[in-house]
Amino acid sequence: MAISLGELAERFDCELIGDPAVQVERLGSLVDAGPDALSFLSSDAFKQQLPSTKAAAVILKAENAADCPVAAIVSDDPYASYARMAAVVCPPPAYEPGVHATAFVAATAKVAESAHVAANAVVEEHAEIGDNVYIGPGAVIGPRCRISRDSRVLANATLVRDVEVGERCILHPASVTGSDGFGNAMTPDGWIKVPQVGGVRIGNDVEIGAGTTIDCGTVGDTEIGNGVRLDNQVHIAHNVKIGDHTAMAACVGISGSVKIGKRCMFAGMSGAAGHLEICDDVVVLGKGVITKSIRKPGAYAGLFPAEEARKWNRRVASLRRLDKLQSRVSELEKKDS
Repeated sequence: MAISLGELAERFDCELIGDPAVQVERLGSLVDAGPDALSFLSSDAFKQQLPSTKAAAVILKAENAADCPVAAIVSDDPYASYARMAAVVCPPPAYEPGVHATAFVAATAKVAESAHVAANAVVEEHAEIGDNVYIGPGAVIGPRCRISRDSRVLANATLVRDVEVGERCILHPASVTGSDGFGNAMTPDGWIKVPQVGGVRIGNDVEIGAGTTIDCGTVGDTEIGNGVRLDNQVHIAHNVKIGDHTAMAACVGISGSVKIGKRCMFAGMSGAAGHLEICDDVVVLGKGVITKSIRKPGAYAGLFPAEEARKWNRRVASLRRLDKLQSRVSELEKKDS
């Protein structure tokens, strides 16, 4: 959508250095943006690309404005401003209300007149689809699921049953929400499946990545707070509770009944063992695994960086000898005492 720089700057309370009548209609990086594109600079790592950019305008901090050869939109937080402006320049696609002829909607389901249900989608018994909701091709909305206004369930995403989705949420393709948790009881004769009878409650403004799975509660619900961001291929086990505005990068795994606070961040391939509590404002670095409850905000890490295999093998051999070394030290301490 074409919009003038003046309108963007005014709408988002930024200073504009340049012609307010110039219009942008697409987005681009500093390197490949053309004269109709909006770009941004939020990291010093890309400062060397600024002087040669051919974008219509660049969103940046005041300290970088002098080096900008095109119009500058000055912001204290260029990346956040870019996110807001990008949503205006490239809004999500609009869909005509209605139910596609190949979709199935159960007789007891409720679909708002303003909602769009795409080809081959399924809306099962007693499900409720709110105003302006988009249900993508092949998506499955299971029994007793409720989706609130302006949310989008994209192609082939599945809500199994008893899932409540708040307003303005996005569930990306192939995500599965509300499947059974890993509940099994061992007996002398083998495993017995523990019935998973809870549901899932998702707050407002949540985004769930492609291929991400969120298990239903065993008893009670799994809960995802407002503004949570889950990347692709994240796994949330049964009865986990995630606080508002927490974010998790790809391949994070959270075990059952973990309670996570607000504004936490989990880097890629990190995770948490079951039945722990993690307070607000905790950052878990890549591949870090939390095995004890955390009650103090801060950054936590636990991983070995990759190195040459021969060096790593020697380190492992040294670790294996630590028990013998510790025993010898203990014996020497006893003799000295």
